Amino acid sequence: MPNPGKTQQQKNAIGARGAKPVTEIAIYTGDINEPPRRFEESGMELWNQAHALGWVSKNSDLVLLALICEQLDERDILRAFVLDNVEAWRERASLRKLEEQISANLSKMVMTPIDRLKAGVQEVKRQSKLEALLAKRSE
Repeated sequence: MPNPGKTQQQKNAIGARGAKPVTEIAIYTGDINEPPRRFEESGMELWNQAHALGWVSKNSDLVLLALICEQLDERDILRAFVLDNVEAWRERASLRKLEEQISANLSKMVMTPIDRLKAGVQEVKRQSKLEALLAKRSE
């Protein structure tokens, strides 16, 4: 009889080949940089969320982040136009292409869950469970 395969629990215990170690990132609690240009609602929301993540570099990532924010604002305008004009198939194709570009740029900035998993990035909790219990006990 051949050697039986490993169960999923055994595979999880062994770990994946070439797995990257998990890097913990401290959550940024400081000031948010002013955007270089005026963004609309979607762009400004992403700008604030990206700064809250903590791993967006204040020096090197701001140009790409601003580009993604502009793309999100453009997507909103283009999407509204496509929804109003059913026959606008060229614009609909442009919208899909723009969405692919946004997705690719978000991946470059490690802002999607899959890319964070690949990069081994894990968000750090602001307060550990022990600290929360001690704070609750002191109250």
